[in-house]
Amino acid sequence: MSTTTPERKGQYQLIPFLWLRRGIGFLGFVFPVVLVLGAWWLGGCNVILGSISDYYHTRMGDVFVGVICVIGLFLFTYRGPDKADSIASNLACIFAMGIAFFPTDIKELHETTSCLICKVDTFKFVHNIFAAAFFLVLTYFSLCLFTKTAKDDPPTAQKLKRNFVYKVCGYVMLSCIILIFVYWLFLKDLSILNNIPVIFIFEWIALWAFGISWIVKGGWFLEDKFKKN
Repeated sequence: MSTTTPERKGQYQLIPFLWLRRGIGFLGFVFPVVLVLGAWWLGGCNVILGSISDYYHTRMGDVFVGVICVIGLFLFTYRGPDKADSIASNLACIFAMGIAFFPTDIKELHETTSCLICKVDTFKFVHNIFAAAFFLVLTYFSLCLFTKTAKDDPPTAQKLKRNFVYKVCGYVMLSCIILIFVYWLFLKDLSILNNIPVIFIFEWIALWAFGISWIVKGGWFLEDKFKKN
């Protein structure tokens, strides 16, 4: 007799999707680090740019597009236990592709000019809409989908811990979205913030929250320990 709950049985039957969750989370977690270090190593870019999307215009542009597309494709192939998971993952895929193929513009400050390699057509408004929608869907995953528990089984102690992590990550992402919006509307022209990559910092925090949430959902941490009699 197994003590495995129906929810966990479904996950063990879908082992590839556990690895998809881990892969999605891992890419989100390392993405900003790779961009910063790669731009410094390959292009001599010794400053942190204003946003993660700005790295599209550096020597890490192909990496930026490639990682976003891989995350999008992972999300497209992801199928959770409910139809809502599939709908949300498909929407997230569309929004990710929009981020990749509708680049934002970049403010060419003197300090960052050496980081840029070319000028391309930009679509700042469209890009920002896709980016906001992408993070909102990821927030929905953490707050609403990952926290679900099978109706006929009480949550295990580990599941309660995982739900706490999902909620923290979800609220962190939501807070970052709101703070970026507030900064963009009211604070971006403050001279005291000119040399601080505010949007990049909030995006980095949001990506780490996203990565942690998916890594935990993939069973790397706080996994239930089942006993078989």
